[in-house]
Amino acid sequence: MFGGAWAENVVRQCIASGYKGEIWPVHPTRPEIAGKRCFPAIADLPRAPDAAFIGVNRHATLEVVSELQGIGCGGAICFASGFSEVEDHDLQAEFVARAVEMPVLGPNCYGVINCLDGAMIWPDEQGCRPVERGVAILTQSSNIGMTLTMQQRGLPVAYLACLGNAAQTGLSELSEAMLADDRVTALGVYMEGVGDARAFAKVVGAARAAGKGVVVLKAGRSEMGQQVAMTHTASLAGAGVVSSAYLSQIGAGEVVSLPQLIEALKVLHVEGPLTADTFVSVSCSGGEAGLVADAAERGSLRFPEVPEATGARLSELLGPLVTISNPLDYHTFIWGNTALMADVFTAAAEGFEASLFVIDQPNAARCEVASFEPAFDAMIEAHARVGRPLFAVSTLPETIDEALSDRLMVAGVTPLLGIEDALSAIEATGAPQGEDGWLPWRPVTYEEAEVLDEVSSKALLAAAGLSVPKGVSGTKIAELDPSGFEAPFVLKGLGFAHKSDAGAVRLGVQTLENAPDIEGASGYLLEEMVSDGLAEILIGGARDEVYGATLTLGFGGIQAELLKDTVTLVAPVTGSEIETALRGLKLWPLLDGYRGKQMADVAAIVEAALRVQTMLDVDRRLIDIEINPLIVRRTGAVAVDALIRRILK
Repeated sequence: MFGGAWAENVVRQCIASGYKGEIWPVHPTRPEIAGKRCFPAIADLPRAPDAAFIGVNRHATLEVVSELQGIGCGGAICFASGFSEVEDHDLQAEFVARAVEMPVLGPNCYGVINCLDGAMIWPDEQGCRPVERGVAILTQSSNIGMTLTMQQRGLPVAYLACLGNAAQTGLSELSEAMLADDRVTALGVYMEGVGDARAFAKVVGAARAAGKGVVVLKAGRSEMGQQVAMTHTASLAGAGVVSSAYLSQIGAGEVVSLPQLIEALKVLHVEGPLTADTFVSVSCSGGEAGLVADAAERGSLRFPEVPEATGARLSELLGPLVTISNPLDYHTFIWGNTALMADVFTAAAEGFEASLFVIDQPNAARCEVASFEPAFDAMIEAHARVGRPLFAVSTLPETIDEALSDRLMVAGVTPLLGIEDALSAIEATGAPQGEDGWLPWRPVTYEEAEVLDEVSSKALLAAAGLSVPKGVSGTKIAELDPSGFEAPFVLKGLGFAHKSDAGAVRLGVQTLENAPDIEGASGYLLEEMVSDGLAEILIGGARDEVYGATLTLGFGGIQAELLKDTVTLVAPVTGSEIETALRGLKLWPLLDGYRGKQMADVAAIVEAALRVQTMLDVDRRLIDIEINPLIVRRTGAVAVDALIRRILK
């Protein structure tokens, strides 16, 4: 340990945790720190340390890093700030250069908590307990990391590490190392930026293949200060939307709060990634049953009707006054009878793939809790009999304490605190495993780009096999010859990013005779008007500086902006994935023959989206491709408006 007060905190943390290895403080003047002998300099150490905490100022840090790598130190944590996070990129580059091949965490990093072996390389307070196995948590915020150590929800934490600036060792490298420990059951990440998206996808894929789940809380899901781009695609496929699509495609669960992160990790620790498809909720109150029903309607968990055989058995046990339903309110007729409660809980659990038992423990400091013990004992017994996922869910986060959480988890029952957070956590842990070997495309970097006009954009679409209207262009309206075309026409003024907003689109034109100019137009495009469409669809392909490229699909025109009924996928995707995404849109019924209307050619939409993806794949100069709208017919689809942006040579 290098430094003064912060280094002393690390020494004290290791001593308090019972760390059995050697601890070597290094200080030029102090004889000891926290009862441990100090060494005046690195050269005085008995041998190269396995790990080091560097708690000196940023400039002195560079010298310490150089010396440590020179003697073969196993790795170092850099606590000091004042590097790239304050725009001093040169200093951070120097930090990485001096480390050479020695692994370093940080700078601007608290460090690593190892609750398995008691190695607490951590300069501040932390609330973790020793464990024999548990989850690993990575966070890019040291303060968030410290907060997570203070949880009292029964989550066993094996490792917690902060990445800081992640100048050298990043999210993927540290995740891979921690997941390689057989004592680690799952990985939770508080993510501000993924870093290498391809590398992290590989890590998640390997974890899922090993039966370990990964759940992520992505910071900044709201608008993240991105500049509004000229296309609808960029405004709709913001960073939060794209990161969510990416996490879904690699098989990582996503949550939106720290409580949900903790609850999801508890599920993964006890059960691993969930495969359950049907759920039952059991409580002794109609109020709790109603809360579960309302929360379930806002999510994706299925609470189907009670199977006939299960219902008959429950009626036999509960009597005629209890209505058998899901969620189930079993009243209090059986309260306190452990054996009968266990039989009821078992019967309910046997009819579904996973069970939620809603119950709130009284405050032991103010109440008598003994009368609630039969309910918890019955849950444990039911789990032992059925062997399927069983969750003890409280309505309030404070009504299952840490001691009870520990007791339940040892018995294989997962305590989940708060109904909303419980259901969200369960959903996150059921994220389907990603396609084997799937990786996002490598990002494309560029400095300058050009916007192609509609004529040039449609020429590229046509060359890629997409259908576009017949048309003719010119610098003046008088130059446009409609011979060979069928009215009605669409007349468009060129040179506008959003032609409709500028009043530069005239529909249903029968003749160009005496047609007035469009103010501000740099040229004109006359096309046959597509009048037999059944739906207007937006298809957008866009490069992403982190995730490679995206496809955004939705209903076109102003509907995309007003309803935000769009879905974003990270390339590459398959046709079946595109169709599944389309079916998830709110307005999907309009494509599927809603109220007896004709069905649109969904296969044509899928084909158009795949061709846009191929264009991005084949020509890495293309940055954005927006078709808005793609008019979908009963058979076929036509790209009636398009905008393409590409890198300048």
